Amino acid sequence: MAYQFDFLPVVENTDLLLRGALFTLELTAVGAVFGVALGIIGALVRAWNIRPFAGIFGVYVELIRNTPFLVQLFFIFFGLPSLGLQISEWQAAVLAMVINLGAYSTEIIRAGIQAIPRGQLEAAAALAMSRFEAFRHVVLLPALGKVWPALSSQIIIVMLGSAVCSQIATEELSFAANFIQSRNFRAFETYALTTLLYLCMALLIRQLLNWIGRRYISKSSARSSQ
Repeated sequence: MAYQFDFLPVVENTDLLLRGALFTLELTAVGAVFGVALGIIGALVRAWNIRPFAGIFGVYVELIRNTPFLVQLFFIFFGLPSLGLQISEWQAAVLAMVINLGAYSTEIIRAGIQAIPRGQLEAAAALAMSRFEAFRHVVLLPALGKVWPALSSQIIIVMLGSAVCSQIATEELSFAANFIQSRNFRAFETYALTTLLYLCMALLIRQLLNWIGRRYISKSSARSSQ
């Protein structure tokens, strides 16, 4: 094979890749917190059929789950300014990730809520708990405990999907990789290291989410079910 591997031009730009990776992690952290929060609200509204919001969330979920993330990102970044709402690349990327994760987490968490035995809700009512207290202590934590692996996987999928945010010049990891490759023309080496960084980030996030699940979700869920 005539191709000569040379990773040195890429290694010399490791600082750019690491900054891009850090930016990706920041996007993922913000997107995960607000996306899961939106999913909890949507799951509650849909599981308990709170009108008219259940119908609104139903349309939102179907719209987001059946359209590409890239189109959603372009709609936010290029479409909203046409209506007079000016946002930066970072704001557009975060908003797109929150909206996307919110739709998927709505259905994931709703499945967990619907798996809670009705007897637990009846017991909460017998203890004179308000509806909010019952949801917080009896429904939410056990529901999250049931679906935490699926929710964790969805967060990682959104992190990996953030690579398309480079299309609007968001300076995350794939943007840094494209920048480096366009100057050293070492495409194989650049994207090989970029792939390795994405793999490391995915494994790191999975381990962190697994720890959070064991440390907070599972223990709290066990106490709630006692």
